[in-house]
Amino acid sequence: MNLFPRSGRRFNEFAGTNLDRLAGISDGIFAVGMTLLVLGLSVPTLSAGATEGDLWQALLRLGPNILVYAMSFMTLGIFWVGQGTQLNLLARSDRNYTWLQLLFLLAVTLVPFSTGLLARFPGFRLALVAYWLNIVLLGMTLLAGLQYGLRAGLFKDLPEVPPLMRGRILIAQSLYAIATATCIVFPTWVSIGLIFLVQLNYVIAPRVPLLHRF
Repeated sequence: MNLFPRSGRRFNEFAGTNLDRLAGISDGIFAVGMTLLVLGLSVPTLSAGATEGDLWQALLRLGPNILVYAMSFMTLGIFWVGQGTQLNLLARSDRNYTWLQLLFLLAVTLVPFSTGLLARFPGFRLALVAYWLNIVLLGMTLLAGLQYGLRAGLFKDLPEVPPLMRGRILIAQSLYAIATATCIVFPTWVSIGLIFLVQLNYVIAPRVPLLHRF
């Protein structure tokens, strides 16, 4: 009995072609990542006899964590929408594209860690750079999937859409890099605030000609 019958096709030619499974694992990982973010917001611990004023002070001390949490939730939301848009444009998939998307999802799973690091050490430039590098990895892996899909002919025939997606990723990454670079001159809180504003811009999508175009 021949356990390895000869065939005209190789396994890799039909592996990783199921778009529903790719979308399913993506949604699951994004859901878990977004949920894990909230674990960085611990309930304040007060001593016996504490007053409401003490509770207010404890909640105010959570301010940096809440800001970074909101920023990261927007980060994941923006990339979830971006990846979903890309997947919706696919006519088919292949093994290489699937593995590029899994690499993108690896970057998604790192967001709770980089968020916790920045929330714990908001005044440290190294924590900020680590957070930014996580965003770079998200953007570059998403762009790699787009570029590969175009070369492999995986997308539907919509020639005007890929340049818009590519431009959106590159402009966003440039803005994140500029915001992060300000920590060279200014305190890291300035960079965090700028990154937050960049995120807010892409969430609200105002009709500013330069940014709305992408």
